Amino acid sequence: MSSLFFKIAAGEIPSYKVAEDERYFAFLDINPLAEGHTLVIPKKEVSYIFDMEDEEYKGLFLFAKKIAHAISKVIPCLRVGIAVVGLEVPHAHIHLVPLNTIYDIDFKKPKLKLTPDRFKEIAEKIAREI
Repeated sequence: MSSLFFKIAAGEIPSYKVAEDERYFAFLDINPLAEGHTLVIPKKEVSYIFDMEDEEYKGLFLFAKKIAHAISKVIPCLRVGIAVVGLEVPHAHIHLVPLNTIYDIDFKKPKLKLTPDRFKEIAEKIAREI
């Protein structure tokens, strides 16, 4: 059975796409900790990030680096933080979260509620910087 993220990358489930190439896909988290909170995934279905082949793993992080630089250009923040939790969805993924304090990447804090138009605007702004 395909994971939710696999279906998103395949276009079977709509998302606010930020970027993609032949191996990786980046899209806005629909329950963001901050505006610009982006998920970066491999298109190949792998449940656990540390089970990825070395080249795929390196490629995922290099792809995430490009996305993080783009986020920092359009979202006011001091840094873009990175988190790999791996328990929420059985598909390897990286959270990129714009940070102004260390507490901005606390997954217990209330998630933002954004309109579809705002999500679309943020995704388009980030995509233009890549």
